[in-house]
Amino acid sequence: MSEELLHRKFEHIYKVINNPSFLAMDSLGGEIPFWISAYEATQENGVNTEIHNLVKKLSNNGVDAHLINLFELSISILEEHVGLEKMYKVEQRKTKERFKKALQSSINIHERFIPAIKAEVEDKKPDLLLINGVGAVFPFIRSHNVLNNLQSAVKEIPTVMFFPGKYTGESLNLFGKLKDDNYYRAFNIDNYKL
Repeated sequence: MSEELLHRKFEHIYKVINNPSFLAMDSLGGEIPFWISAYEATQENGVNTEIHNLVKKLSNNGVDAHLINLFELSISILEEHVGLEKMYKVEQRKTKERFKKALQSSINIHERFIPAIKAEVEDKKPDLLLINGVGAVFPFIRSHNVLNNLQSAVKEIPTVMFFPGKYTGESLNLFGKLKDDNYYRAFNIDNYKL
């Protein structure tokens, strides 16, 4: 996807989010307000720039969008509960698989990770939650786990996850190659008709 097409994609996302019926979660028919915007992993830097521009543009128009980067949140949790130096030592002593399990255990999606996201949303009270950093936390955090666990924690506001790969509406394919578990509860924001 060219830079121009990427920019157009984010113009569309801006128009969708800026629509009062989107923020009010009208027309969801009782479904959870989760949205996914998939993109080519090679465009990570351009996407992150567009996301930050989107947040500013929404803010200028009175829409408070809170951005959570999953990798930064993971590092914060590790620093608080374990210490990065300790995790570096664990990494040196363990196999990759055992280190991945140590990371997952330390970050603990149920007891630390999702509650941290919920606490940020409750503290900031934004109109919208945006999530990025999905590729950077693979394989120790999987996007379908985040979405499945957020369903009960953050459902009062729309949530948009920026996903480096493909989303078919039924399955997530990280980087367009690695099939994640099926996830069909989210809508594709790129297909949203205004």
